Amino acid sequence: MSIRSETLAGAGQLGAFDLRDPPDLEGIRACVHCGICLPQCPTYRVLGEEMDSPRGRIYLMRAAAEGRVGLTPTLVRHLDLCLGCRACETACPSGVPFGRLLEATRGQIARRAPRPLGERLLSGALLGLLSHPKRLGWALGAARFYRQAGLQRLVRATRLLAPWSRLRALEALLPASPPGGDGPLPEVLAARGKQRGTVGLLLGCVQRLAFPQVNAETARLLTWAGYEVLVPRDQGCCGALHLHTGRIDEARALATHLLARFGREVDFLVTNSAGCGSAMREYPHWLAADREVEAFALKVRDVSELLAEADLPLRRLDLTVTYHDPCHLAHGQRVRLEPRKLLAAIPGVRLVELADSDLCCGSAGVYSLLEPEMAGRLLEWKVQRIAATGAGVLATGNPGCLLQIARGCRERGLAIEVLHPVELLGRALPETEGIE
Repeated sequence: MSIRSETLAGAGQLGAFDLRDPPDLEGIRACVHCGICLPQCPTYRVLGEEMDSPRGRIYLMRAAAEGRVGLTPTLVRHLDLCLGCRACETACPSGVPFGRLLEATRGQIARRAPRPLGERLLSGALLGLLSHPKRLGWALGAARFYRQAGLQRLVRATRLLAPWSRLRALEALLPASPPGGDGPLPEVLAARGKQRGTVGLLLGCVQRLAFPQVNAETARLLTWAGYEVLVPRDQGCCGALHLHTGRIDEARALATHLLARFGREVDFLVTNSAGCGSAMREYPHWLAADREVEAFALKVRDVSELLAEADLPLRRLDLTVTYHDPCHLAHGQRVRLEPRKLLAAIPGVRLVELADSDLCCGSAGVYSLLEPEMAGRLLEWKVQRIAATGAGVLATGNPGCLLQIARGCRERGLAIEVLHPVELLGRALPETEGIE
């Protein structure tokens, strides 16, 4: 720490930051500016600007921490453009915890560099909608009416939303068909055959309403794998979206609530949403690091990790499939092999590797709605690579990626099904009369 920043820290500040969840100076200083991360950064690949690379953003964080620069609009803009995909962490030989540094810095910006009223209202509205299942359910009901009444065709034909890029991005993400599903899952689902253990299932916010069939298939597959599945009724949001946008106190409150809802002893806490799983594994960093929080985080598993160990009786599906790595599964949780292993295990499936499979699709939580231009450019790259595989199915394990990539395929007229891996596995399982 420099003399300048030591003096400021003694006065209750760390340069431009206060001492309430500041970015860790040791983490910042771990960056040796080698540049290995640059080719892995989506925004650097698009813009070619040093300050829109992980190395450049680390430089800005350090300058702010040492009091050499304030939380200026220029600094804020470079950090806003970051997707938080954490590809730089995978590439970094020094172990720089970029995701935590970014979230902490965004927390400082949220409190110390107030944004224009319109931006604050939009961000708050998105988080208030996406993290509250009841509100999101009403919104999806309105979206169904919007499509079925012909309003969507009218709006698109008249280009009514042309002046508002963020509204266009939101409208474009609407699913092409209503979500499937047979209502809420039971609170307890018995294991089939010999029981291997008990798991708690996180339903997620967007997942449970936009893709309820994913949760249903997750539960069914886990019971076939020998797990009793517990589905707490009053579980809420995990706080991932709030954490990524710098609303750290709100993320903590949501995380604390979620911890209390999974009170019964379970062997694992299962997610089928990459962003949720990554955030839950980070709870000990953001909450009081007691035994309960650490034990919770250690039990978090992506569904693919458990199913990859199971011997499922899969039937033949003659399909060509490619796989997109969700950022917070590949880079946040370091889970890459298991989803591919599951897909390749389905008889008849030909798994084709996707070029730049772990390059962000542009979804990144609410990023595609706040930064639609950059998100659109990344989506175009992703769809071009998907088209080049010749696959009939694109599998990916995160609801944001499912929505974003499906949108890109629709807009390009690409005839490809976009599915969660558990949906393909569910098709290959013997049919049953619902979940037992």
